[in-house]
Formats: sequence, structure tokens, C-alpha cells
Amino acid sequence: MTPKIGELLATITYPSDLKKLKGEDLPRLCEEIRQFIIDVVSVQPGHLGASLGTVELAVALHYVFDTPYDKLIWDVGHQAYAHKILTGRKNTFHTNRMYKGVSGFPRVSESEYDAFGAGHSSTSISAALGMGVAANLNKEVNRHHVAIIGDGAITGGMAMEAMNNAGVSNANLLVILNDNGIAIDRNVGAIKDYLANIVTSRTYNKIRDKIWLLLGGGTKYGKNSRAIVKQLGNALKSTILQRSNLFESFNLRYFGPVDGNDVIRLVKLLNDMKEIRGPKLLHLITVKGKGYPFAEKDQTVYHAPGVFDKKTGEIQEDKCQGQAPKYQTVFGRTIIELAEKNHKIIGITPAMATGCSLNMMMQKMPERAFDVGIAEQHAVTFSAGLAASGCIPFCNIYSTFLQRAYDQIIHDVALQKLPVVFCLDRAGLVGEDGPTHHGVFDLAYLRCIPNMTVAAPMNEEELRNMMFTAQLEGKGPFSIRYPRGRGVKPKWKTPFHELPIGKGRIIREGKDAAIITIGTIGNEAQKVCELLDLEGISVALYDLRFLKPIDKDLLHEVFKQFNTIVTVEDGTIIGGLGSAVIEFMSENGYSAQIKRLGVPDSFIEHGTIAELHHECGYDTDGIYTTVKRMLSDTINI
Repeated sequence: MTPKIGELLATITYPSDLKKLKGEDLPRLCEEIRQFIIDVVSVQPGHLGASLGTVELAVALHYVFDTPYDKLIWDVGHQAYAHKILTGRKNTFHTNRMYKGVSGFPRVSESEYDAFGAGHSSTSISAALGMGVAANLNKEVNRHHVAIIGDGAITGGMAMEAMNNAGVSNANLLVILNDNGIAIDRNVGAIKDYLANIVTSRTYNKIRDKIWLLLGGGTKYGKNSRAIVKQLGNALKSTILQRSNLFESFNLRYFGPVDGNDVIRLVKLLNDMKEIRGPKLLHLITVKGKGYPFAEKDQTVYHAPGVFDKKTGEIQEDKCQGQAPKYQTVFGRTIIELAEKNHKIIGITPAMATGCSLNMMMQKMPERAFDVGIAEQHAVTFSAGLAASGCIPFCNIYSTFLQRAYDQIIHDVALQKLPVVFCLDRAGLVGEDGPTHHGVFDLAYLRCIPNMTVAAPMNEEELRNMMFTAQLEGKGPFSIRYPRGRGVKPKWKTPFHELPIGKGRIIREGKDAAIITIGTIGNEAQKVCELLDLEGISVALYDLRFLKPIDKDLLHEVFKQFNTIVTVEDGTIIGGLGSAVIEFMSENGYSAQIKRLGVPDSFIEHGTIAELHHECGYDTDGIYTTVKRMLSDTINI
């Protein structure tokens, strides 16, 4: 696909080209960039809404600041598409999130304009502060550092820690709060209410603007007028809003709120703010999905809508509808069933209610389901507190984000043997979001924690029964991992039954070799066994179900029968299933030819899940080739 490039945008490859434009040309350029993003993302899916809302901001930042010498640090990266287009990637942007194409997130290895890699939220202020302090140490006192963070991400504890540190520094740091009132779902919590109070206080904003205009925009009469504005502004904030200013409590000079979709005003404001030394915060109000009516109307759906018709806004329907459900849907429906029978069950998610389908429970049982915002550490310890009080919390977190709460898992849950059920959505390789979002480490990092049960279902029915088993009394901390996307069983909703913890199962008998799997990747291994059957090769398939406690009886059976063994897991092979099987072999004095298939010791880039499984060698072809090669080598020996 070759997207149409507007007349002004065609003249710009790097920010140095942007600076040649007249100020009055910038609104037109913004519209061309916005249309360009819509054209590309409608056919090559990505994060649409947030990037449409920050077009003016990206243009203004690169127009005013001297990038890449001045550093722009984009939090998460969902909002950085215009930044990428303006920094040498316009002609390759149509490969966004494609295998071997442009990353959907800022990547230091991709461009010198990407000052810091991003993908997980709430990191930008810390990184920018570190760079600002380093610049001071290097006597680069005129270098600017800008952290662009959303109102959802700023609720993360790490952002608060960073502002607390920044307020006592002399770093040349500008924090831009991109406030559009929504992350994926609507934001929650006291900080959200506080920001809304600032934005909607007509009295405060009306008086503030009158003072600003009276003093000529704060710069007409020099430093004295700025001091007056600051003093009066502080008085207004504390008196009219009936509370102190949160950000100035951190000793950050606060400016705003300002229309973040007015590029002319933004340029003037940023030029003024360049002259103000030290840590400061600019509060911008933007519209998520700006300029595309469908995205403005349904901001959650158009956060990352998939393929859609840019003219009608119609989103391409999933061709698999009516067949096997998504694992997320199975979780959402099952937790409601369980909660209806067990009043102790509570649902928790850190800002992923729609993505993980906890929104189903939130709609039906709002008093028993909690979205705690982008706050994974809090989500885990909040769950621990619930468990310590007799509840059975189901804490649903994407696998990649659970990494952020590792200490809380160990110290607050496992050490105290609390019955928190961790449902790890998006486990394994997740596709186009790439290395920041792949959930490939959880099997390894949970397996080493005492008291933790580590489970993975092979299909939707197994997921359902693992959830049922986990909520039974006396089970302690229990993790269940499952992948993004659809399962394999259209008729998954069967009566609940308890699974024996630590017990696997044999899927099919065999005599030539054995494949041991855990989780949904076992379905690919089953296909391989059927293919090899056609060639007269008999391969047994074992589904462990539980990585911890591991089924020692089953493994004794495998090692007594087979000398050729393949382990397959949708996770890192270091520390995961393969490692556990080899440890068992060594500890019990067995000897066998073992090949581990899974994610190698490297960060896997973005692409479709099928492409990435193939690259790592554990798709159907990879498993098939491995078994054939091992058996061939054994015969030759």
C-alpha cells in the first residue's frame, strides 16, 4: 500500500524541513499528517486514537525544540505516530508494526530521534529526569528534556516517584501532561477527578485567562509579570479549586490547562517555556481521535480498532465469529459464573478492563469488580489485602505488565500464602506490539517462587476448569496463563470440574518419540503428531497443565519409555518448561536426547504471531522438522 502524502507533508523528511515552514502553515500540515495516519492505520492496524490527538503537539515540539539534541521522551508510545512521521520514517510508516517494519513504539535502535524506548507506561518522567541530570553534569545547560505523558499513565506510582525527585532537582525538564480523559477505557481514581476539576472549573479558567491577557500573555512585561501570574495563579488554584495544586506540591511549576490541539498557540507557549529553567509541567487538553469523527465518538474501540473503512468507520468483522471464542471472552464469562456461585470472588484489573474482558463483570457486578488504573504493583497488593480479609481475588493482568509487580507477588502474596488468582492474559508472543508486550517470561519467573501454583490451559475448557479449581478453598497463590486471540473449542462451556493440581495428562500414545507441552501451544504439537502418523512415525503427546508443581509421575513415565523428547512452550526456554524437564532428568538419573523449543535468549521483534512462532521454530513446521531431525539422527547413530 502506498498512502497518499499531502503537499506540505511531502516536503518534510526531518524536523529541519519542518522549521522552514511559516507558522500559519502548521494547521494545514497537521491535517495532512492526521489524514496520513488514518490512511495507513485503516489498512495496517495500530494505535489510532491517541496519535490523532497528539498531531499538533508533535508538530509544535519539533518546530520549537532542536531535536534530536533536545530530547523528546514519549510515554508508552501509543501517541507517537506523528513524531515518527516527522523524523525520517514517513516513507516507511506504511510498514508500521509489520514483520521487519517500523515499530509501533519509540525505539532507540530505530532512530536517533527516539530518545528512549517505550511500551510500558509511566516511565517518561524518570527517563527525562535522568537525561536532564546527566546534561547538567556534562555542562550542557541549554539542552531541553521533554517528557510527554498521558493522564492515564501519570497515575502510575513510578510517575509520582519521578515528579517527587524532579521537584528537588535543577534539571531542565518539561513534563507535558497530555490529558484526553481516557487511556483505553475511561480513567479512574482521584487523580482523574482532580484533573477533571481543573479542566471544568469555569471560574478558575475564566479569571486565569483574563489575568493572562491583561499582562500580555505573561511575557510582555518580562519577569515581573510572570511572577505576578504565578502568585495569582497559585491563589486561584488553591481558593477556587479548594485544594492545593498537586503538581506544584511536587515543586513543579504548573501551566495550564491549555488546548493541546491548537498548534499556533502551542508553538508560542513552548517558545516561552523554553526560557523558564528548571522542572515544570504543561497541562494540555487534547481529544483522543481528534479529527476523525468515528474515533472521537467511540474512543475505546478506536484506541486500536484493527482494519477499518476510513470513509464509513466500519471495522472489519472477525471472520471467526460463531466459532471458537477468544480466551479473554472465556475468562470474562467464566468469572461471572463463578462469582454468582461464590460471593468471595472479586475481580481486579489495572486499566485493562475491556482488553481482558473484566468489563463484563464490572457491568453485571460493579461492586465486586475494580479497575485500579495503571498501577500493577497496587493491583497485586490490593488483591493481597482482599485475600487476607477472606476474599478470593482474580487479578487479571497482561503477562508483560505483571513483571512490574514482581516484588509484590513474592513479598505480599506468595510469602503469606494468600489465595490470589493471577489470570495472565496475552501470555506468550503477542504479535505486532513487539518486545515490550510479549508475555514470554512468566513461566520462568513464577516457577521459582515458593507456594506458587503455575498453570496453563491447552484450550478454553481447560481455562474454565483451572479458574474453577483456583477458587476452591486452600489453594494459595495460583497463576493461569493464556494467549491473546481465539481458542480451538467452539463448545467450551461444559460443567465445571476440579483439576488435580500438579497432574498432567497424556493426549495421545506413541512409541518413537515424546513431545511435552504446556499451554495452548500443545494444539500445534497435536497437529504435528497427526502429520507424523501419516508417515508411520508414532509420537506421544503429553500436556503437563501445571509447570509447578510439576507432574513427576508423568515425567517418570516419559523417561522410562522414550529416549527422544521434545519440549515445546510459548515462553522463554531459559527457566521454563524445558529447563524444568532437564532438571528432573538430571535429578533422577535419566539420560535422553532432549530438544527444547520456545523463545530463545533474545528479545523477539514485532510481526504476526504466526511469523514470530516460525522465526522461533515452534510453529507446526518447526516442531515437525525438529522431531524428524532428532529421529533421523538417532537412527544414523
